[in-house]
Amino acid sequence: MRAIIISLVCFLAINAVAAAGKIKITVQAGAYNRTDCVVSADVSALDLRGSSAVELFETTGKQKKPVPCQLVTEQGKATLLYWILDGRTAAGSTRTFVAGKGKKKKDGGLMQVEDNQKALILKKGDKNILQYNYTLVEPPAGADKSYGRSGFIHPAWSPGGNILTAIQPKDHYHHYGIWNPWTRVMYDGKMYDLWNLMDKQGTVRAGDIENTYRGDVFAGYAANLDHCIFTPGEEKVIMNERWNVRAWNVPEGFLWDFESHLHPSTPLPVLLKEYRYAGFGYRATEDWTKENCEMLTSEGKTRQQTDGSTARWIYITGATKTGRSGLLFMGHPENYNSPEPLRIWDESANGGRGDAFINFAPTKNRDWELKAGGHYLLRYRILSYEGEMTKETADRLWNDFAYPVTVLID
Repeated sequence: MRAIIISLVCFLAINAVAAAGKIKITVQAGAYNRTDCVVSADVSALDLRGSSAVELFETTGKQKKPVPCQLVTEQGKATLLYWILDGRTAAGSTRTFVAGKGKKKKDGGLMQVEDNQKALILKKGDKNILQYNYTLVEPPAGADKSYGRSGFIHPAWSPGGNILTAIQPKDHYHHYGIWNPWTRVMYDGKMYDLWNLMDKQGTVRAGDIENTYRGDVFAGYAANLDHCIFTPGEEKVIMNERWNVRAWNVPEGFLWDFESHLHPSTPLPVLLKEYRYAGFGYRATEDWTKENCEMLTSEGKTRQQTDGSTARWIYITGATKTGRSGLLFMGHPENYNSPEPLRIWDESANGGRGDAFINFAPTKNRDWELKAGGHYLLRYRILSYEGEMTKETADRLWNDFAYPVTVLID
Protein backbone atom coordinates (compact mmCIF):
# COMPACT_ATOMS: atom_id res chain seq x y z
CA MET A 1 0.00 0.00 0.00
CA ARG A 2 2.87 2.39 0.89
CA ALA A 3 4.47 1.77 -2.53
CA ILE A 4 1.15 2.51 -4.25
CA ILE A 5 0.77 5.78 -2.33
CA ILE A 6 4.35 6.85 -3.17
CA SER A 7 3.80 6.03 -6.84
CA LEU A 8 0.54 7.99 -6.86
CA VAL A 9 2.19 11.00 -5.22
CA CYS A 10 5.04 10.93 -7.79
CA PHE A 11 2.55 10.58 -10.64
CA LEU A 12 0.51 13.53 -9.40
CA ALA A 13 3.62 15.63 -8.85
CA ILE A 14 4.96 15.00 -12.35
CA ASN A 15 1.62 15.75 -13.93
CA ALA A 16 1.15 18.88 -11.83
CA VAL A 17 4.49 20.21 -13.09
CA ALA A 18 3.73 19.16 -16.66
CA ALA A 19 0.32 20.81 -16.50
CA ALA A 20 2.10 24.02 -15.49
CA GLY A 21 3.99 23.82 -18.76
CA LYS A 22 7.34 22.68 -17.36
CA ILE A 23 9.07 19.47 -16.35
CA LYS A 24 12.29 18.86 -14.43
CA ILE A 25 14.84 16.51 -15.98
CA THR A 26 17.75 14.97 -14.08
CA VAL A 27 20.62 13.42 -16.03
CA GLN A 28 22.84 10.90 -14.24
CA ALA A 29 26.26 10.22 -15.75
CA GLY A 30 26.38 6.70 -14.32
CA ALA A 31 29.60 4.69 -14.25
CA TYR A 32 31.45 6.58 -17.00
CA ASN A 33 32.95 10.01 -17.57
CA ARG A 34 31.03 11.79 -20.34
CA THR A 35 32.10 14.38 -22.87
CA ASP A 36 29.61 16.07 -25.21
CA CYS A 37 27.29 13.05 -25.30
CA VAL A 38 23.84 12.68 -26.84
CA VAL A 39 20.85 12.80 -24.48
CA SER A 40 17.17 12.15 -25.10
CA ALA A 41 14.19 12.46 -22.77
CA ASP A 42 10.58 11.41 -23.15
CA VAL A 43 8.66 14.67 -22.65
CA SER A 44 5.26 13.24 -23.55
CA ALA A 45 4.01 14.38 -20.14
CA LEU A 46 4.65 18.00 -21.06
CA ASP A 47 1.49 19.90 -21.93
CA LEU A 48 2.27 21.23 -25.40
CA ARG A 49 -1.25 22.26 -26.34
CA GLY A 50 -1.00 25.30 -28.59
CA SER A 51 2.73 24.82 -29.06
CA SER A 52 5.02 22.50 -31.00
CA ALA A 53 8.29 23.77 -29.56
CA VAL A 54 10.20 23.30 -26.32
CA GLU A 55 12.78 25.42 -24.51
CA LEU A 56 15.41 23.74 -22.35
CA PHE A 57 17.49 25.27 -19.54
CA GLU A 58 20.20 23.79 -17.38
CA THR A 59 19.83 24.86 -13.76
CA THR A 60 22.75 25.27 -11.37
CA GLY A 61 21.60 26.82 -8.12
CA LYS A 62 19.67 29.92 -9.13
CA GLN A 63 21.31 30.14 -12.53
CA LYS A 64 19.61 29.04 -15.74
CA LYS A 65 21.54 28.43 -18.96
CA PRO A 66 19.66 27.94 -22.25
CA VAL A 67 20.49 24.67 -23.99
CA PRO A 68 19.93 24.00 -27.71
CA CYS A 69 17.42 21.17 -28.08
CA GLN A 70 15.33 19.46 -30.72
CA LEU A 71 11.85 17.99 -30.39
CA VAL A 72 10.77 14.95 -32.40
CA THR A 73 7.27 13.51 -32.40
CA GLU A 74 6.67 10.58 -34.71
CA GLN A 75 3.25 9.13 -35.37
CA GLY A 76 2.27 6.59 -32.73
CA LYS A 77 5.46 7.15 -30.72
CA ALA A 78 6.61 9.18 -27.75
CA THR A 79 7.56 12.84 -27.93
CA LEU A 80 11.33 12.92 -27.46
CA LEU A 81 13.57 15.87 -26.69
CA TYR A 82 17.23 15.67 -27.77
CA TRP A 83 20.24 17.72 -26.71
CA ILE A 84 23.98 17.44 -26.21
CA LEU A 85 25.28 17.14 -22.63
CA ASP A 86 28.01 19.66 -23.32
CA GLY A 87 31.48 19.62 -21.81
CA ARG A 88 32.73 17.03 -19.35
CA THR A 89 30.38 15.28 -16.92
CA ALA A 90 32.16 13.18 -14.30
CA ALA A 91 31.12 9.60 -13.55
CA GLY A 92 28.60 9.49 -10.70
CA SER A 93 27.54 13.13 -11.11
CA THR A 94 24.16 14.59 -12.06
CA ARG A 95 22.97 17.62 -13.99
CA THR A 96 19.52 19.19 -13.83
CA PHE A 97 17.41 20.71 -16.59
CA VAL A 98 13.97 22.27 -16.96
CA ALA A 99 11.95 21.92 -20.15
CA GLY A 100 8.90 23.98 -21.02
CA LYS A 101 6.86 25.35 -23.88
CA GLY A 102 8.75 27.51 -26.33
CA LYS A 103 8.14 29.57 -29.41
CA LYS A 104 8.23 27.67 -32.66
CA LYS A 105 11.40 28.33 -34.64
CA LYS A 106 11.77 28.47 -38.37
CA ASP A 107 13.09 25.31 -40.03
CA GLY A 108 16.66 26.36 -39.19
CA GLY A 109 19.51 25.23 -37.02
CA LEU A 110 23.08 24.28 -37.75
CA MET A 111 22.26 20.68 -38.69
CA GLN A 112 20.60 20.54 -42.10
CA VAL A 113 19.48 18.16 -44.87
CA GLU A 114 19.92 19.06 -48.53
CA ASP A 115 17.88 17.19 -51.15
CA ASN A 116 19.34 17.41 -54.66
CA GLN A 117 16.61 15.16 -56.10
CA LYS A 118 19.04 12.25 -56.32
CA ALA A 119 20.36 12.07 -52.79
CA LEU A 120 20.07 13.50 -49.30
CA ILE A 121 23.15 15.24 -47.90
CA LEU A 122 23.44 15.68 -44.14
CA LYS A 123 25.29 18.89 -43.31
CA LYS A 124 26.77 20.73 -40.35
CA GLY A 125 26.68 24.35 -41.43
CA ASP A 126 28.34 24.46 -44.83
CA LYS A 127 30.20 21.17 -44.28
CA ASN A 128 28.97 17.90 -45.78
CA ILE A 129 28.82 14.88 -43.45
CA LEU A 130 27.36 12.08 -45.58
CA GLN A 131 25.24 11.50 -48.66
CA TYR A 132 22.42 8.94 -48.94
CA ASN A 133 21.79 7.98 -52.58
CA TYR A 134 18.11 7.14 -53.07
CA THR A 135 18.13 7.04 -56.88
CA LEU A 136 19.79 4.43 -59.07
CA VAL A 137 23.50 4.94 -59.66
CA GLU A 138 24.45 3.31 -62.91
CA PRO A 139 27.60 1.17 -63.09
CA PRO A 140 30.73 2.46 -64.85
CA ALA A 141 30.82 2.31 -68.65
CA GLY A 142 31.46 -1.22 -69.84
CA ALA A 143 30.32 -2.88 -66.61
CA ASP A 144 27.28 -5.16 -66.52
CA LYS A 145 24.04 -3.25 -65.85
CA SER A 146 23.31 -5.52 -62.88
CA TYR A 147 25.94 -3.57 -60.92
CA GLY A 148 23.68 -0.51 -60.66
CA ARG A 149 22.35 0.21 -57.16
CA SER A 150 20.50 2.66 -54.96
CA GLY A 151 20.18 2.87 -51.18
CA PHE A 152 23.74 3.44 -49.93
CA ILE A 153 25.93 6.09 -48.30
CA HIS A 154 28.62 7.78 -50.39
CA PRO A 155 30.44 10.02 -49.95
CA ALA A 156 31.11 10.01 -46.24
CA TRP A 157 33.34 12.98 -45.52
CA SER A 158 35.86 13.81 -42.83
CA PRO A 159 35.51 17.18 -41.03
CA GLY A 160 38.32 18.47 -43.27
CA GLY A 161 36.36 17.65 -46.41
CA ASN A 162 38.14 14.42 -47.35
CA ILE A 163 36.04 11.69 -48.99
CA LEU A 164 36.61 8.47 -47.02
CA THR A 165 34.39 6.07 -49.01
CA ALA A 166 34.54 4.55 -52.49
CA ILE A 167 31.92 3.04 -54.81
CA GLN A 168 32.17 0.77 -57.84
CA PRO A 169 35.93 0.15 -57.67
CA LYS A 170 37.15 -1.92 -60.63
CA ASP A 171 38.07 -4.82 -58.38
CA HIS A 172 34.57 -4.99 -56.84
CA TYR A 173 31.94 -3.05 -58.81
CA HIS A 174 29.31 -4.12 -56.25
CA HIS A 175 31.00 -2.26 -53.36
CA TYR A 176 29.00 0.85 -52.47
CA GLY A 177 30.57 3.06 -49.82
CA ILE A 178 28.62 2.14 -46.70
CA TRP A 179 25.86 -0.36 -47.41
CA ASN A 180 23.98 -3.24 -45.79
CA PRO A 181 23.09 -6.25 -48.00
CA TRP A 182 23.09 -9.96 -47.07
CA THR A 183 25.04 -12.64 -48.89
CA ARG A 184 23.42 -16.02 -48.22
CA VAL A 185 19.66 -15.57 -47.91
CA MET A 186 17.51 -18.68 -47.61
CA TYR A 187 13.90 -18.08 -48.64
CA ASP A 188 11.25 -20.67 -49.41
CA GLY A 189 13.84 -23.42 -49.59
CA LYS A 190 16.18 -21.64 -52.02
CA MET A 191 19.37 -19.62 -51.54
CA TYR A 192 19.85 -16.09 -52.86
CA ASP A 193 22.75 -13.63 -52.84
CA LEU A 194 21.80 -9.94 -52.50
CA TRP A 195 25.41 -8.75 -52.07
CA ASN A 196 27.19 -10.04 -55.19
CA LEU A 197 25.10 -8.29 -57.82
CA MET A 198 26.74 -9.98 -60.81
CA ASP A 199 25.17 -13.28 -59.72
CA LYS A 200 21.80 -11.69 -60.57
CA GLN A 201 20.00 -13.47 -57.73
CA GLY A 202 18.75 -10.31 -56.04
CA THR A 203 19.47 -6.76 -54.95
CA VAL A 204 18.49 -4.01 -52.50
CA ARG A 205 16.60 -0.97 -53.77
CA ALA A 206 15.89 2.33 -52.09
CA GLY A 207 12.25 3.02 -51.32
CA ASP A 208 10.52 6.16 -50.12
CA ILE A 209 12.01 8.75 -47.78
CA GLU A 210 9.81 8.53 -44.72
CA ASN A 211 11.12 11.59 -42.89
CA THR A 212 13.94 14.12 -42.67
CA TYR A 213 15.18 15.96 -39.59
CA ARG A 214 16.79 19.38 -39.19
CA GLY A 215 17.60 21.49 -36.16
CA ASP A 216 20.09 22.61 -33.56
CA VAL A 217 20.96 19.10 -32.36
CA PHE A 218 20.86 16.70 -35.32
CA ALA A 219 20.18 16.24 -39.00
CA GLY A 220 18.91 12.94 -40.30
CA TYR A 221 16.51 10.89 -42.33
CA ALA A 222 14.36 7.78 -42.18
CA ALA A 223 14.34 5.81 -45.45
CA ASN A 224 12.81 2.54 -46.60
CA LEU A 225 14.61 -0.10 -48.67
CA ASP A 226 13.39 -3.30 -50.34
CA HIS A 227 15.38 -6.55 -50.35
CA CYS A 228 14.45 -8.28 -53.61
CA ILE A 229 15.06 -11.77 -54.95
CA PHE A 230 15.01 -12.66 -58.65
CA THR A 231 13.10 -15.75 -59.72
CA PRO A 232 12.33 -16.89 -63.28
CA GLY A 233 10.06 -14.30 -64.84
CA GLU A 234 9.62 -12.10 -61.77
CA GLU A 235 11.15 -10.53 -58.71
CA LYS A 236 9.82 -10.50 -55.17
CA VAL A 237 10.39 -8.27 -52.15
CA ILE A 238 11.06 -10.61 -49.25
CA MET A 239 12.23 -8.10 -46.67
CA ASN A 240 11.65 -4.43 -45.89
CA GLU A 241 14.33 -2.39 -44.23
CA ARG A 242 14.14 1.03 -42.59
CA TRP A 243 17.28 3.10 -42.12
CA ASN A 244 17.28 5.74 -39.42
CA VAL A 245 20.42 7.87 -39.79
CA ARG A 246 21.20 10.87 -37.57
CA ALA A 247 24.24 13.14 -37.46
CA TRP A 248 24.82 14.92 -34.15
CA ASN A 249 25.97 18.46 -33.41
CA VAL A 250 29.03 17.60 -31.34
CA PRO A 251 32.38 19.44 -31.43
CA GLU A 252 34.43 16.26 -31.82
CA GLY A 253 34.39 15.30 -35.51
CA PHE A 254 31.27 14.13 -37.36
CA LEU A 255 29.32 11.73 -35.14
CA TRP A 256 26.42 9.85 -36.68
CA ASP A 257 24.17 6.88 -35.94
CA PHE A 258 23.03 4.18 -38.35
CA GLU A 259 20.02 2.00 -37.49
CA SER A 260 18.82 -0.88 -39.67
CA HIS A 261 15.30 -2.12 -38.93
CA LEU A 262 14.61 -5.40 -40.75
CA HIS A 263 11.09 -6.80 -41.35
CA PRO A 264 10.34 -9.95 -43.38
CA SER A 265 7.59 -8.82 -45.77
CA THR A 266 5.85 -12.10 -46.60
CA PRO A 267 4.29 -14.90 -44.50
CA LEU A 268 7.57 -16.85 -44.83
CA PRO A 269 10.69 -16.45 -42.68
CA VAL A 270 14.02 -15.19 -44.01
CA LEU A 271 17.08 -17.15 -42.92
CA LEU A 272 20.39 -15.30 -43.13
CA LYS A 273 22.88 -18.12 -43.44
CA GLU A 274 26.35 -18.24 -41.95
CA TYR A 275 28.89 -16.78 -44.38
CA ARG A 276 32.23 -15.02 -44.14
CA TYR A 277 30.84 -11.58 -45.05
CA ALA A 278 27.39 -9.93 -44.94
CA GLY A 279 25.65 -6.95 -43.40
CA PHE A 280 27.07 -3.53 -42.54
CA GLY A 281 30.00 -2.92 -44.88
CA TYR A 282 32.48 -0.14 -45.59
CA ARG A 283 34.72 0.27 -48.65
CA ALA A 284 37.42 2.85 -48.04
CA THR A 285 38.67 5.47 -50.44
CA GLU A 286 40.92 3.98 -53.12
CA ASP A 287 43.64 6.38 -51.94
CA TRP A 288 44.17 4.10 -48.93
CA THR A 289 46.39 1.06 -49.29
CA LYS A 290 48.58 -0.98 -46.97
CA GLU A 291 51.24 1.74 -47.35
CA ASN A 292 49.28 4.60 -45.78
CA CYS A 293 46.43 3.39 -43.55
CA GLU A 294 46.10 1.33 -40.38
CA MET A 295 43.36 -0.35 -38.34
CA LEU A 296 42.90 -1.23 -34.67
CA THR A 297 40.07 -2.99 -32.81
CA SER A 298 38.73 -2.72 -29.28
CA GLU A 299 40.56 -5.95 -28.50
CA GLY A 300 43.91 -4.46 -29.54
CA LYS A 301 44.16 -6.35 -32.84
CA THR A 302 45.87 -4.77 -35.83
CA ARG A 303 44.84 -5.24 -39.44
CA GLN A 304 46.71 -8.49 -40.03
CA GLN A 305 45.15 -10.05 -36.91
CA THR A 306 41.57 -8.84 -37.22
CA ASP A 307 39.68 -10.96 -39.77
CA GLY A 308 37.39 -13.41 -37.96
CA SER A 309 37.91 -11.80 -34.56
CA THR A 310 35.13 -10.06 -32.63
CA ALA A 311 35.15 -6.44 -31.56
CA ARG A 312 33.07 -3.68 -30.00
CA TRP A 313 34.71 -1.11 -32.26
CA ILE A 314 37.28 -0.77 -35.02
CA TYR A 315 38.94 2.31 -36.45
CA ILE A 316 40.80 3.03 -39.66
CA THR A 317 43.10 6.03 -40.11
CA GLY A 318 44.84 6.97 -43.34
CA ALA A 319 46.71 9.66 -45.23
CA THR A 320 44.61 12.49 -46.72
CA LYS A 321 45.14 15.94 -48.18
CA THR A 322 44.75 17.44 -44.69
CA GLY A 323 47.25 15.05 -43.12
CA ARG A 324 45.46 12.12 -41.47
CA SER A 325 41.74 11.34 -41.28
CA GLY A 326 39.72 8.33 -40.23
CA LEU A 327 36.53 6.58 -39.25
CA LEU A 328 35.65 4.85 -35.98
CA PHE A 329 32.91 2.19 -36.31
CA MET A 330 31.08 1.08 -33.14
CA GLY A 331 28.67 -1.85 -32.82
CA HIS A 332 25.91 -1.81 -30.21
CA PRO A 333 25.99 -4.57 -27.56
CA GLU A 334 22.35 -5.46 -28.26
CA ASN A 335 23.09 -6.30 -31.90
CA TYR A 336 22.68 -9.90 -32.97
CA ASN A 337 25.75 -12.02 -32.12
CA SER A 338 27.47 -9.14 -30.32
CA PRO A 339 30.37 -8.52 -30.09
CA GLU A 340 30.12 -9.07 -33.80
CA PRO A 341 32.66 -10.96 -35.91
CA LEU A 342 34.59 -8.84 -38.39
CA ARG A 343 35.42 -9.47 -42.02
CA ILE A 344 38.59 -7.49 -42.83
CA TRP A 345 40.79 -7.49 -45.88
CA ASP A 346 44.38 -7.91 -44.76
CA GLU A 347 47.34 -6.25 -46.45
CA SER A 348 47.47 -8.85 -49.24
CA ALA A 349 44.11 -7.69 -50.65
CA ASN A 350 43.76 -6.90 -54.34
CA GLY A 351 47.03 -8.35 -55.52
CA GLY A 352 48.99 -6.87 -52.66
CA ARG A 353 47.70 -3.28 -52.91
CA GLY A 354 46.05 -3.69 -49.53
CA ASP A 355 42.83 -1.75 -50.22
CA ALA A 356 40.71 -1.35 -47.11
CA PHE A 357 37.36 -3.07 -46.49
CA ILE A 358 35.61 -3.41 -43.10
CA ASN A 359 32.48 -5.45 -42.39
CA PHE A 360 30.56 -6.08 -39.17
CA ALA A 361 29.30 -9.57 -40.06
CA PRO A 362 26.90 -10.93 -37.41
CA THR A 363 26.28 -14.05 -39.53
CA LYS A 364 29.95 -14.81 -40.12
CA ASN A 365 29.80 -17.76 -37.73
CA ARG A 366 26.08 -18.20 -37.03
CA ASP A 367 22.74 -18.33 -38.88
CA TRP A 368 20.13 -15.68 -38.10
CA GLU A 369 16.46 -16.49 -38.56
CA LEU A 370 14.16 -13.54 -39.17
CA LYS A 371 10.62 -14.74 -38.51
CA ALA A 372 7.61 -13.49 -40.43
CA GLY A 373 6.07 -10.50 -38.68
CA GLY A 374 9.23 -9.88 -36.66
CA HIS A 375 11.28 -6.72 -36.20
CA TYR A 376 15.06 -6.98 -36.04
CA LEU A 377 17.36 -4.09 -35.21
CA LEU A 378 21.06 -3.48 -35.81
CA ARG A 379 22.68 -0.27 -34.53
CA TYR A 380 26.05 1.29 -35.32
CA ARG A 381 27.65 4.60 -34.44
CA ILE A 382 30.34 6.20 -36.60
CA LEU A 383 32.79 9.02 -35.91
CA SER A 384 34.60 10.69 -38.79
CA TYR A 385 37.67 12.55 -37.53
CA GLU A 386 40.86 14.40 -38.39
CA GLY A 387 44.20 13.37 -36.95
CA GLU A 388 44.67 10.17 -34.98
CA MET A 389 42.30 8.00 -32.94
CA THR A 390 43.27 6.54 -29.55
CA LYS A 391 41.97 3.51 -27.70
CA GLU A 392 40.95 5.74 -24.79
CA THR A 393 38.83 8.00 -26.99
CA ALA A 394 37.25 5.05 -28.81
CA ASP A 395 36.36 3.37 -25.50
CA ARG A 396 34.81 6.59 -24.18
CA LEU A 397 32.68 7.05 -27.28
CA TRP A 398 31.61 3.40 -27.30
CA ASN A 399 30.59 3.63 -23.61
CA ASP A 400 28.37 6.62 -24.44
CA PHE A 401 26.75 4.59 -27.22
CA ALA A 402 26.42 1.29 -25.37
CA TYR A 403 25.61 2.63 -21.89
CA PRO A 404 23.95 6.04 -22.27
CA VAL A 405 23.26 8.39 -19.40
CA THR A 406 20.18 7.81 -17.24
CA VAL A 407 17.41 10.38 -17.62
CA LEU A 408 14.80 10.92 -14.87
CA ILE A 409 11.67 13.04 -15.17
CA ASP A 410 10.84 14.50 -11.73
